[in-house]
Amino acid sequence: MSTAPRSARLLAEAAGTAFLLATVVGSGIMAETLAGGNVAIALLGNTLATGAILVVLISAFGPISGAHFNPAVTLVFRLRGEIGNGEALAYVLVQIVSGIVGVWVAHLMFDQALAQISMNARTGPGQWLSEAVATFGLIATILFGIRARANVAMMVGLYITAAYWFTASTSFANPAVTIARSLTDSFSGIAPVDAPGFILAQVVGAVAALVFFRMVREDS
Repeated sequence: MSTAPRSARLLAEAAGTAFLLATVVGSGIMAETLAGGNVAIALLGNTLATGAILVVLISAFGPISGAHFNPAVTLVFRLRGEIGNGEALAYVLVQIVSGIVGVWVAHLMFDQALAQISMNARTGPGQWLSEAVATFGLIATILFGIRARANVAMMVGLYITAAYWFTASTSFANPAVTIARSLTDSFSGIAPVDAPGFILAQVVGAVAALVFFRMVREDS
């Protein structure tokens, strides 16, 4: 855990998560507007912006807060004993609230209504499996990247860029992102009724990745 004051860690988590959601939603709105109905082009624009901002945000805020920006990541580091209960809860609350703020900022930037509810249905076994797989891969990327002393920011950005395209759900892989994206009726949204299924799958995928890491790490 960083030696930065708790207030600085929480502020870094808030800023990072807000910018992440502003990018996901804002680039989705921009891509949909410019793509002329071509969903593949819209998704590509959304993908590139999301992957790029993750590299920037993790590089910038990683030394301060660990750059979780994701309750699933925070859960895994709590299970590893690297963060306490109080700190983990504070991280999750900040991530959820700041994610919603990021969505609202995106709406305001594109002159859309601030308060929205998504009508974009994302449900079914394929979607749930996709979220479990996406989150498993994300957590594994982080854990093995740290162990290898690799550039985790770059690894996560590249992984999410790929996972947008190889998963049917376009890889939310983040409960805070899922909650926030239920509040935008835009290209990147998810209907609120479908969010719990995504979140459950994400938690399962995260825990499975931690178990896998413990099974195969070199010092096990």
